Amino acid sequence: MSNELKPISKVAAQVQASTTLVIDSMFKDMKAAGEDVVGFGAGEPDFPTPEHIKQAGISAIEGNKTKYTPAAGMMELRKAACYRLEQDFGLKYEPQSVVVASGAKHAIYIALMVLCDPGDEVVIAAPYWLSYSEMVKQASAVPVIVAAGEEQHFKITAEQLEKAITDKTKVFMLNSPSNPTGMVYSREELEAIAEVCVRHNIYVIADDIYANLVYDGIEYTSIAALGEEIKRRCIVINGVSKSYAMTGWRIGYACAEPFIAKAMSNYLSHSTSAPSTISQVAAIEALKGPQEDIEEMRKAFEARRDHLVERMNKIEGISCIKPQGAFYVMMNMKNFIGKTMYGEVINNDGDFARLFLEKGKVATVPCESFAAPGFIRWSYATSMSDIDKGLDRLEQFIKNA
Repeated sequence: MSNELKPISKVAAQVQASTTLVIDSMFKDMKAAGEDVVGFGAGEPDFPTPEHIKQAGISAIEGNKTKYTPAAGMMELRKAACYRLEQDFGLKYEPQSVVVASGAKHAIYIALMVLCDPGDEVVIAAPYWLSYSEMVKQASAVPVIVAAGEEQHFKITAEQLEKAITDKTKVFMLNSPSNPTGMVYSREELEAIAEVCVRHNIYVIADDIYANLVYDGIEYTSIAALGEEIKRRCIVINGVSKSYAMTGWRIGYACAEPFIAKAMSNYLSHSTSAPSTISQVAAIEALKGPQEDIEEMRKAFEARRDHLVERMNKIEGISCIKPQGAFYVMMNMKNFIGKTMYGEVINNDGDFARLFLEKGKVATVPCESFAAPGFIRWSYATSMSDIDKGLDRLEQFIKNA
């Protein structure tokens, strides 16, 4: 009898750990040791959840709203999601088309599990949030990465998408505003992409989680709002995490054709079921209650972006383009690849980010695993004083190298 345990599943074995966790782990260890480190890796607002939303959660506990809800989420929350999407983006859905999940990430995962058969191809517009490709693998599908460089403002074209489509293509994944780039696809760009998706009859997972965080007076367009044919093929992902500073409440949702929503609900009923009832009640207040706090946070992010971009572009050797949404800036550090800094050769953005943390005491996110080699992501979901401290240290890090 063999004492060796049988291997884990082939699907689980091919899923990679987040490469950004190495930097994040170093940052947390240094901070715990009392070192004066500044972090720009956070993918979450630094603001507290608005008071009226917190009170709704407290009232839910006090009112004993602590029982199970339907797997697809509370009907009142699904109606609130429909209300918010129509108010903000002109998107009309009925509650039976909405499925609530434990965060937008969870909603994307369930959508992929429902849409994909083994061997199906999923085209991902890159640079992309690194979890996308791993979730595609978990669904036993094949990620196909289509990348756009800085010269394209990190936005792929309809022509690029067309070339990537094969008879195995099932889904196209689009995130606008984007993590990690902060770039926003225009209505015209989306119309061209939508035409390709409709003609080839492929689904679109439209990750709109940052849709309320756009700047410079840009009017945000969701690809699902461009006509009935593209809307039928869209699974629109949204939630309360980013816009409402509710990351830890874990509420996201997906909107899709009723038969897809039903399949997602069935999937949830045998896995996690619905999210926390208390969080759902708070999310109803977020979506239907006053929106002034949301606008104040958006304005603060816009001011931080302007300050960060202006200062960063004055530092010798690095540069960035101005993002239009979300709360990320992509710093181009390609000038340093192949050079020696602090006795080490910089081979890639990961080397730069690690050394910047070790010597400069600043944590950022290398973007090679986001399909954007040579770039470092900075999150400006932090205070103006920390932004200045981080940029001061960047100047010194480069100067002293």
